[in-house]
Amino acid sequence: MTNLYGLGTALITPFLDNGEVDFPALERLLHKQIAGGVDYIVVLGTTGEAATMTNEERTAVREFIIRFIEAHPSPVTLRPLPLVLGVGGNCTAQVIKQLNELNDTLIRHFAAILSVCPYYNKPSQEGLYQHFSAIAQASPVPVLLYNVPGRTGVNLLPETVMRLYNAQPDKICGIKEASGNVEQIKRLITLAASASNDFLVISGDDGIAAELMQAGAAGLISVASNAFPENFRRIVHEKDSDMQARYAEMVRLLFAEGNPSGIKTTLAHMGLISNCLRLPLVPNSDMIQKKICTELNSLSKI
Repeated sequence: MTNLYGLGTALITPFLDNGEVDFPALERLLHKQIAGGVDYIVVLGTTGEAATMTNEERTAVREFIIRFIEAHPSPVTLRPLPLVLGVGGNCTAQVIKQLNELNDTLIRHFAAILSVCPYYNKPSQEGLYQHFSAIAQASPVPVLLYNVPGRTGVNLLPETVMRLYNAQPDKICGIKEASGNVEQIKRLITLAASASNDFLVISGDDGIAAELMQAGAAGLISVASNAFPENFRRIVHEKDSDMQARYAEMVRLLFAEGNPSGIKTTLAHMGLISNCLRLPLVPNSDMIQKKICTELNSLSKI
């Protein structure tokens, strides 16, 4: 899975004022990612508001991105960017059904799926192990686990992660770790390094990416890179702590009232999209929007 090292963008889904998907804005955003040098793109994840979209909309967005990426190779590799597809949920059988329906599409177009820990159910570590074991067995492409306790209410522990990998090393390729627990993530990096050079521990937190890269992480799946791909590429590829520090306040503001509200405010101020979200998400408050605009102006002077 060497094509999933480096910087991945957790792509937003732009919407119009009438609620429909804004495909011209999506095209502008994809151009920005390719020109900015990202290494891969995560499609229809949490940041993409996939949970609020119909099956027909998800299919249309997925196929639009596939066509665009295949027609616009990366200037770095001269090949289409790898794609990762968000496929997760809190009903194991339903996730497996989605995988079966997507089988041919995944095989042809996606390097991996990104599958989040089951939310709301609050399974035990054994329940998490059984859930992801079944998903890995059913998936036609490798699985990136996704640990984000702040959203799911459960924490996938390093020992469970390595148990999953050791049981199916050909199917479990890595993890997007967004627990925010630096010590836990570093412990996982150490366990993974002792087990295999192939298992990817990927930061899911823009604010600690440089620190985790220095500790041996394989990269970052970033929200901020929707707007700032070049500089977050520097943070990841050069382990640039100074650049990380410059963006600390912006990263704080991006998540001050939830994701993707902050990144959509930012992209709207940059003229790339309309600032539209789907309920239950709403745009940032006027106060946060003003702070983001001020911080954007400050960053533009660096």
